[in-house]
Amino acid sequence: MAIKELKMAIKEDGAVQKIFEFSATAAEMKQLAKETAAELSNYVAIPGFRKGKAPAGMVIKRYEADVKNEALRKLIAVAFDQLEADKSLDILNCTLAEPPKAFDLDKDFSFSLKVVPAPEIALPDYKAIKVDAPAVEVTDEQLEERVKYYCGMYGNYAEVEGPAVADDMLKVSYTSDFKPAEDASAGLLRTVNSDDNYLWLNEPEYIPGSIAALTGAEIGKEYSFAATFPADWRDAELAGQTVNYTVKVNGIQRRTPVSVDELCEKMQVKTIEEVKQLFRDNGLREAEIKRHGEIVEKAFAELDSKVAEFELPADALEAEVEKELRVMINQDVKNEEDAEKFRADMENHRAKAKEAAQGKLRKKLILRKIALNEDIDVSNQELDAQISMMARYYGYKENDFRKMIERNGSIEDLRADILSNKVLDQLAKFADAKAE
Repeated sequence: MAIKELKMAIKEDGAVQKIFEFSATAAEMKQLAKETAAELSNYVAIPGFRKGKAPAGMVIKRYEADVKNEALRKLIAVAFDQLEADKSLDILNCTLAEPPKAFDLDKDFSFSLKVVPAPEIALPDYKAIKVDAPAVEVTDEQLEERVKYYCGMYGNYAEVEGPAVADDMLKVSYTSDFKPAEDASAGLLRTVNSDDNYLWLNEPEYIPGSIAALTGAEIGKEYSFAATFPADWRDAELAGQTVNYTVKVNGIQRRTPVSVDELCEKMQVKTIEEVKQLFRDNGLREAEIKRHGEIVEKAFAELDSKVAEFELPADALEAEVEKELRVMINQDVKNEEDAEKFRADMENHRAKAKEAAQGKLRKKLILRKIALNEDIDVSNQELDAQISMMARYYGYKENDFRKMIERNGSIEDLRADILSNKVLDQLAKFADAKAE
């Protein structure tokens, strides 16, 4: 690239942000435009020329806006590299100070970047923090309970007489006083009215309140109860609603646990000792994950208590507040009525969002400081692996998921989350008293 370095000067030097002005000469801009046009010519079709062979002037004339956009991107990248090279700057955020103004590709050009430095954070001796957590173990009693649970889980249902008890499966028909819209989904329609359905007397409930109402129910009888659906119910039309049901019990099935030998067969092992060893290994892994989480929580709580208050950058805090508000909206707003209530109480919602955001941003900045001290970073491979895993979890193609988080600006948040988790893992290693 023609421009390796731009003329740089501090335009404004504030307490919480700095404005740097960068400029390129007319000669540098002409060379940059020529190089950018040459690159672009490899991807566009111009009559009379093979790709990559059209004169730069013709490409610029035909695709001036594209050449300018790419030239500006390159200039900003050079400017950012210059700022990063200045080790006296600990940059928390860097953006254009103002929207780019119109410019010519053959004249002097300047633009400004707004830099928000990370706040000064005085860290204690975090390596000296020690916390204790119970040793990981799996008892024989726990293994017996796990065997009993899986024998029941693999059990077979069979028709029974007499009152229904916990974990039974009821064959039912029911009606309700809920009036669904004409375009209601099949799932919603089946939730409020069905001639042939099954209700399990265990969590999670298909219809809220059905366990309490139908425990002890008998075949051939009808039972009435009011179901109050939670505010975050999967069907927005039912969220927060109280619906009156009349349920007729047509049959009761109960699961009979399999024998120990049958459990071994289903788990494809020869002896119950092998089954228990599988359960022991899984239990140890689960217990270790839980123990690690306890150490992380205790270690950071102690670290946080030792770090003095510091000023949170206003722009970063406002961004965190907006994130918290979006989470609250997703949780609480299911329809227009909910939206109206949320807007009416916006002052309280924003205050709660700010309180949560302050804690999260403080934690992120403390962990970021430790990451710098310990030379902990997030590689592109680690970021790619996380994106791939998340794409599979949410059922997206990896490229589609990547584009989506790039569009909504979440990719740097994801990188920051990975970094925070890596630092917390390192803190846990320092803090684990039993590891010494």
